[in-house]
Amino acid sequence: MESVIAIFDIGKTNKKFFLFDKQYHIVYEKVEATHEITDDDGDPCEDIQALSEWVLATLTTAVQDNKYKICALNFSTYGASFVYVDADGKVIAPLYNYLKTYPEQLQQAFHQKYGLAEQMAVETASPTLGHLNSGMQLYWLKYQKPKIYELVATALHLPQYMSYLITHQTSSELTSIGCHTQLWNFQTNQYHNWVKAEKIDALLPPITPASHTVSVNVEGANMQVGSGLHDSSAALIPYLTAFSMPFILISTGTWCISLHPFNNSPLTPEELEKDCLFYMGYHGKPVKAARLFAGHEHEMQTKKIAAHFGVAPDFYKDVVYDNRLIDVRFFEKNEHENIAVGVHPSNFEKHDLDTFSNLETAYHTLIAALIVQQKASTSLVLGNTKVKRIFVDGGFGKNSIYMNMLALAFKDIEVYAASVAQATAVGAALAIHESWNPTSIPASMIDLKYYASI
Repeated sequence: MESVIAIFDIGKTNKKFFLFDKQYHIVYEKVEATHEITDDDGDPCEDIQALSEWVLATLTTAVQDNKYKICALNFSTYGASFVYVDADGKVIAPLYNYLKTYPEQLQQAFHQKYGLAEQMAVETASPTLGHLNSGMQLYWLKYQKPKIYELVATALHLPQYMSYLITHQTSSELTSIGCHTQLWNFQTNQYHNWVKAEKIDALLPPITPASHTVSVNVEGANMQVGSGLHDSSAALIPYLTAFSMPFILISTGTWCISLHPFNNSPLTPEELEKDCLFYMGYHGKPVKAARLFAGHEHEMQTKKIAAHFGVAPDFYKDVVYDNRLIDVRFFEKNEHENIAVGVHPSNFEKHDLDTFSNLETAYHTLIAALIVQQKASTSLVLGNTKVKRIFVDGGFGKNSIYMNMLALAFKDIEVYAASVAQATAVGAALAIHESWNPTSIPASMIDLKYYASI
């Protein structure tokens, strides 16, 4: 039987299960698309019972397969989500959606009691984001749904609840606590005073390192089970493992997040206003990050371009980079302007599509507008640090027009498209490498493609 590690990678839409061999090659993969239900307010939310049943059933089936010996198990999931468990270990509330509208009066009452939003943002390294600050979910539950709150014995972030399903042991873990939760004071490196004042810390289990494992017997198989990680922090682990020279990783998808694990300078109010924040790395060190809603805008604008020119929505996959369609000075003349970033759209929406003679020109202009924003966003975390490389993973890393323009925008830094097969899952596996894998971590997990600033 081949020794493997099992990883559950839980996204909002797709739930994935992987088995990796000792060289972190995928030997088995299963994907499940799930459907939301509604919570007790009628808002959409994850079906936590169905998710729990799927995890347990999938793991049982894998253990019973005589082809593989599962030596370890870990989890990576989306963040900003709490599971509430009573004294009997029973889930007693829906898995409330972090996109749920937060009551404005409650938010104001909180800041009147514990300080201005700007000061709280500086101390907790996160803008005010309502339910997306998972600590605010606990505050909301306490005052909006007191009958449920009174029954809560333990509040577990989703990765740690997944682990609890298997180990029956509760824990907290820093990549979840430090993920724009407003629970953690990054200046004092402990829970914020408001958490203690509200006695919410009594519901939060002891903190365990990301490398911590528990020995568990599952259907006769002994395995080391990790406590789970927040997915954004997990995706960074393969890069931190492979590269020691300072770098920035731009993780692209719906959000394009610039992660700088070598810059832990304090966040300024200006940076926070422009959607900068700290994530917590798996070693417990802050990772400065800047968010840009570029993937979402790309999706919206390419649909408009496609409709205007009468082509398929994925037309851009066949558009070839043409440097004659963009002026490099375009990036330079925007250098000192106050570029809107974060959730703000680029200036492409100001263009009349009738002014473009063909879709190639329109698409190059869209990407140029996004790159102007991307440069402004990434530069917020770049600061004065000596970064020699920018890695881009995710969808835009496969887009040659985006990559060529990014290289033009950062002509003094080496720009690479980087890819790791299932980086988030691999990161969760690497976090507990030493607990199960006697071999060295392979050096060739990341594929790089260099883009010159020509």
